[in-house]
Amino acid sequence: MTTASLEDYFRTTFQDKLLVKMPEREEDHLTAATRLLEKRREMNEVEQALNAQKGEFQMKMESLQQRREELERKEYQLKSSLLKFDKFLKENDSKRTRALKKATSEQEQGRMKAREIEMLTGKVAQLTASLDKQRQRLEKLSVYHRYLDRILETAEEFTEIRDITARHDTLVTTHKDLMETDHSNQDAVEAQRTHLLKLTEEKNNEILNYNNKLAHLQTELEDAKSRAVKWESQWAHIQNTAAEKTLLLGRINMATHNLYMLVNKYLGKKVEKGDTGVSTVQQLDKIQVCIQDLTEITQDVQRAGTTSTAVYTASPTMHYVMHN
Repeated sequence: MTTASLEDYFRTTFQDKLLVKMPEREEDHLTAATRLLEKRREMNEVEQALNAQKGEFQMKMESLQQRREELERKEYQLKSSLLKFDKFLKENDSKRTRALKKATSEQEQGRMKAREIEMLTGKVAQLTASLDKQRQRLEKLSVYHRYLDRILETAEEFTEIRDITARHDTLVTTHKDLMETDHSNQDAVEAQRTHLLKLTEEKNNEILNYNNKLAHLQTELEDAKSRAVKWESQWAHIQNTAAEKTLLLGRINMATHNLYMLVNKYLGKKVEKGDTGVSTVQQLDKIQVCIQDLTEITQDVQRAGTTSTAVYTASPTMHYVMHN
């Protein structure tokens, strides 16, 4: 926005507000001191009304505080009654619980004694049955004893029955060792065969995983290339947008500085065009303060105006700002 455009904007916006009626008599103007006294009187009235409201609010707060204290006292009494009643109920529950526990304990002890008697009776029956079995087994094994006696009568290398049993135990142990060795060898062969199959499967899985990773990496490479082209396009767009925003910011700073010069000229301050000691934000703040002052002056003058047929003219200050 150029300086001429800003001047047209402010002229259009504030022209109606700054047009005031030329006073017919000098007595129609209120002096600054009179307006100040009027403002002070209004402030005193507002302050008195505020103090009255504060007093009324304080009285209400005191009443509410008294009601709150009364409610807290009643609540405390109610809690005390509830605690006493709860204590009474707990004592009754405790006595009833102890009586129930005692009865339950005695019943449990009776059941334990009954189970113990039943268990001992069962053990006696088991031992009796085991004794009968041992007797029957002894009768069956007596056949083998007689057989071993006949072997001793015919075999010259054995002199006692324990020599025969020892020889038998040696042969059984040797056979058992040979069977265990055979099973161990078979287990080793089976373990090696299982290990070979496992290694083959693991290697096949590794090859498959590497193939999957290779395909995934190729897909990521294609995606990365696509994103690179997209970001390069966005970066070019950002650079072009930044240049446009920089140009627009320069124009705004220039227009603000020109308006700032006009305001300072109105205020009677001399500012060099090349002066950069004041930031753009500070310049806008000063322009806003000046416009607010002119608006307040216009409103005061309009309130003091007389008939609608009088001749209106712009404030000398705003005329100066709009024409320069």
